Amino acid sequence: MLICRTIGTVVSTVKHERLHSRKLLLVRRSSHDGKPTGESFVAVDTVGAGEGEIVLVALGSAARETDGTRSAPVDATIIGIVDSTAVSGKLTFAKSETNA
Repeated sequence: MLICRTIGTVVSTVKHERLHSRKLLLVRRSSHDGKPTGESFVAVDTVGAGEGEIVLVALGSAARETDGTRSAPVDATIIGIVDSTAVSGKLTFAKSETNA
């Protein structure tokens, strides 16, 4: 799993039948404190994430293990919304502090 931040939406009116009614979000890999560290990519949203949230993203075959993505041609799926992170017992990110 990766920690990523949602940075936008992707609209595709013509897509594979298994992706109909699925929201696509543009995400960017982030560090434990939410700072960007990598390239952006598209992920299927299965949890109702919004723009600017820190999320957990499953990649590869694991991305196809949710009820909504099984047998779908996906390799990145948002599987969780991060509430907080801590490193060595110190809080490094808290959703309530950034998205209040």
